[in-house]
Amino acid sequence: MVLTNVLVCATVLLVAATLLPMLQTTLWWVRALEFPRVQIVSLQALTFLAALGLGSQSGLVIMLVLAAAMALQILHIWPFSPLCAKEMQKAQPGAAQNQVTCLAINVLMENTNHAAVLAEIDRLDPDILFLMETDAAWNTAVTPALSGYPTVLREIKDNYYGLIFATRLKVRSARVTYLSVEDTPSVLAELEAPDGTPFRFVGLHPKPPVPGEDTEGRDAEVAYAARHARDTDLPVITMGDFNTPAWSQISHRFKAVGGYLDPRVGRGLLSSFDARRWWMRMPIDQFYATEDVSLISFQRGNFVGSDHFPMSAKIRFNDPDTARQLNRRVTALPDAEEARILQAIERQGSRLSQIIRPTTPPLL
Repeated sequence: MVLTNVLVCATVLLVAATLLPMLQTTLWWVRALEFPRVQIVSLQALTFLAALGLGSQSGLVIMLVLAAAMALQILHIWPFSPLCAKEMQKAQPGAAQNQVTCLAINVLMENTNHAAVLAEIDRLDPDILFLMETDAAWNTAVTPALSGYPTVLREIKDNYYGLIFATRLKVRSARVTYLSVEDTPSVLAELEAPDGTPFRFVGLHPKPPVPGEDTEGRDAEVAYAARHARDTDLPVITMGDFNTPAWSQISHRFKAVGGYLDPRVGRGLLSSFDARRWWMRMPIDQFYATEDVSLISFQRGNFVGSDHFPMSAKIRFNDPDTARQLNRRVTALPDAEEARILQAIERQGSRLSQIIRPTTPPLL
């Protein structure tokens, strides 16, 4: 009887953790339940096996309820299984001058393993480098690695939301800006690939759902950035620590509104956080690209002492027709939902226009 009661309580909690994220709410504790889907389904499986040992009608009911809950969790995780069709098929590398390598690292502000981060930058030698959580100490530590980059933007902060953006590509414009009412800077840039093809880069690091921090600001920032893709015919790539997993509601909306593709789909989770605890890992550091971008490679980097793994991608822009043949279109949102999101984006733009923020001027 005691075991049965324990399993019933566990089942109720695990089912609630599965159903609550389906709600359309920005409450931090509800949105936080989207993160550990792999961990929750693992606990559900263990509880299912324990109920199997009961050999009673109560055990059968528990197993049936858990089976339904596991199916719902797996439905969210399944697109990121290697068994699922890929959204972005790999393209042939082609000439080296047509390739662009991008590297994003959340360095973790209190991480003192500067040498490991510098080694990763040296190993991958990216054309575009996006560092997050950079305070004054990190700015000093990585400055030698930035000497080969003609364009460097710095927004140095001691609140875990500093950033450094560096590129050796030709820059049409680049600026640090604020896409939410919170103190979380982003990077918007228009660059040229080595072959002269223009494209846009968006670097994001919004706040996570934590006690006292509902996700309204994060969701508005991510959705507002998605519009950066809609407002141009140029290819667009987006990188950063989104502080939301690849399967979350806002991730799906971001992709649909901006017309983005996710190279994780069909390749496996490539979980980037927590780098120090394997049982807590989930894919929250993202790379997205529009359908006219060809993917050459997408990979998780080496451990650098941070709680995040580096994420890198190698892409090319010179053959958009081939890219569209290799890439799978994002499923469009229902018209009513898309209209609601676009209205929220417009409201966010109005709020931002009323707030004066420090910003790095465009590089022309």
